Amino acid sequence: MFRATLLPGLGAWDTAEAQTVLPLMGTMHPTGFPAYVLLGWLASVVLAPLGSPALRINLLSALLVAVAVASLVFVARRLGANLIVAVGVAVGFALTPIVWQIAVAADAHALQLALLGVLVLSLLRWETLVEAWRADPGRKSMARADRALLAVAAVFGVALANHGLTLLLVPAVGAYVVSVERAVLRRRRLATTAVMVCLGVAAALYLELPMRAGPFRAPLVYGHPETWSGFLDVVLARQFQGGASGLLTDPAGALTSPFGVAAAQYGPLVLLIPLGLAATIARHPRYALLSGVATALTCLFAASYENADIGRYYLGPAFFAWTWIAVLASVVVGWAAGPTGPDDRRPVWHGQRSTVALALVVVLLVPTATVLPARWRAIDSSEATWASDWLDEAFTAMEPNAAVLSWWSYSTPMWYGQLIEGRRPDVEIVDDRTRLDEHLGSVADVIGANLGTRPVYVIRATGSDLQAVADRFVIVPVGLPANLYRVTGRQETSP
Repeated sequence: MFRATLLPGLGAWDTAEAQTVLPLMGTMHPTGFPAYVLLGWLASVVLAPLGSPALRINLLSALLVAVAVASLVFVARRLGANLIVAVGVAVGFALTPIVWQIAVAADAHALQLALLGVLVLSLLRWETLVEAWRADPGRKSMARADRALLAVAAVFGVALANHGLTLLLVPAVGAYVVSVERAVLRRRRLATTAVMVCLGVAAALYLELPMRAGPFRAPLVYGHPETWSGFLDVVLARQFQGGASGLLTDPAGALTSPFGVAAAQYGPLVLLIPLGLAATIARHPRYALLSGVATALTCLFAASYENADIGRYYLGPAFFAWTWIAVLASVVVGWAAGPTGPDDRRPVWHGQRSTVALALVVVLLVPTATVLPARWRAIDSSEATWASDWLDEAFTAMEPNAAVLSWWSYSTPMWYGQLIEGRRPDVEIVDDRTRLDEHLGSVADVIGANLGTRPVYVIRATGSDLQAVADRFVIVPVGLPANLYRVTGRQETSP
């Protein structure tokens, strides 16, 4: 399914950035995503026989989301769900629009989702080992539990080096760990070691930024992470700070928007989510604490964030919501098929339980099945070649030794064409972001510095941006692509 709807090649915006940066092992926009970059570089090597660099990075997203889907099966099983129920809710999760959408093109959030699944599974495994140690105290069983906790810390460190959203999981994971084993707080050596492992893994991965921006410089570097100030600018995403102000400017809208998102993603099944959470609280209170706190904090942040499209931020809550539905379904199966266990007086045929589980899964997937064709058409990117078509047109239209002043959505595919495909090395691509990083001045300054010495082209994000250029310079559309303009001179009234 993911492969059938996969973007076949080049994209734009952040997709094209990932398709360019990862094969080059460069550095990405804040927060740098070094774990994703390093994994993407490895994937671009291992998956080389499967197609172009762009396709390989798209395929990486599909594989990572598949890991998250598989993790959900194992998490549901650990929460007591029948195998049929576990697989069924995993299918529902995979077909959730935001999950499916993230699987069809290059995106760091695909790795974040996979890491969340592995992290939750690792925490549940640690809880099982702690309970085994309590049932049979001993140095070996305690050591196994301790190693499992350190493994959790390592996974968390990788997640920290992939996306800043991981920080929202700190209260949830901390509360869960303490609820499972309060003695962890008294075992200072274990707690300190876990923190050191987490931070050490994250720090080791983040070294990719200054190394590839400094002594082993990559062809494409965002900002100046080779300096301490520039490194903090990227890691702390200073350019995006202030974007999470929605809760202050529109508190009612921020608090209600997650419900609208949930309704759009789940349809009628949205009514089962609170019931599933209630069932999880009753059956697995510690997991309810972990998933509930994580979901609440993530939804609150996503609803407050105004910088860009943040639908992807709801991936984690989607994972947790489907696990709650799995718990609810297991409760219904147990109620309908009858109790099991050595003390049960009513005989229970194993096939009856499976039949009930299968019937329930069918009911759960009916809402998705009814909209599946429309959802497939909306998400299907298998025929989307507009970015590569645009790139062909743009590079064909530009004269030799040209300079093009562009913006992010179109700079990234041009970087791919130039740095990955080796096309038009004579063209100087000046992005609005690199213009700031390299202290090239305003848009007018860049145009003025090149006008008269080489062909100059502009691509602007909005009509007002283009008009601001037209007020000072004479611009002429090249024809194809429609958003590319040639600067032919200055306006006579220009100061």
